[in-house]
Amino acid sequence: MDKRTLPQVIGVASGKGGAGKTTVAINLAVALALRGQKVMLLDADLGMANAQIALGAHAPFNISHVLNGSKTLQEVLVTTAQGVRLVPGASGLRNIAALDTAQIATMIRAFDGLDEPVDYLVVDVAAGIAPAVLEFMAACQRRFVVVCDQPSSIADAYGLIKVMSTEQSLDEIYLIPNMVGNAQEGRQLYRRLNDVCTRFLGVSIRYLNAIEGDELVLQALRKYQSVMDFAPGSAAARDFRSLAEAVTQLPPVQSASGRMQFFMERMLQVPPVE
Repeated sequence: MDKRTLPQVIGVASGKGGAGKTTVAINLAVALALRGQKVMLLDADLGMANAQIALGAHAPFNISHVLNGSKTLQEVLVTTAQGVRLVPGASGLRNIAALDTAQIATMIRAFDGLDEPVDYLVVDVAAGIAPAVLEFMAACQRRFVVVCDQPSSIADAYGLIKVMSTEQSLDEIYLIPNMVGNAQEGRQLYRRLNDVCTRFLGVSIRYLNAIEGDELVLQALRKYQSVMDFAPGSAAARDFRSLAEAVTQLPPVQSASGRMQFFMERMLQVPPVE
């Protein structure tokens, strides 16, 4: 893709913490990069920013320096060992975890100033349904909701889907079952939640791939690596490769939604698909 081709932007969220949202975001980004895609990862989980730690990247600056005007987005970008272009979050800064609309707009608009080709931007947002989460998800083209097979995780994922689909009128919502026993259990979890969404919200969510529970994921995190690097032969790495392949098969979203979105200027320059 050239610079004028529209990057595909995927927001990764979860209804509650502990579902493995950041693990999914990081390993999806690495799996896409291993497929030869130009991938950028925005760590927008701003109170708990840990993507650079999990990828073993040294980041002298982070998104807080963009917000205070001391650095440009280009200046805070770091390239991980896997070739992912990482926009580091600012961990532990309480004031940055509660961004207002103007600050979020500043972050999203900063991507218009980037002058490099990007095929995929993966946005790791905070868990829950805080206004900042919803604004980031609205600025993406596709929305991945990570869920594990526990009642609280399922209930909170449903709550997030409900707010995004009914209050925000967002579509392109995909469920990513994580830490499941096998592919069949992942699909069953998707069907259960999709049935509830169809019945009570009149909304159908989509499915790409589930991620099998794998203790090597935790071992990889302890080694500051993605599981794609640490254990490429593992079940989880296999599933992340399948997820990345499914993502690349999705038709590109080329149209602006009328909302503020990442890479808005590129969006306006791309000729419509015939």
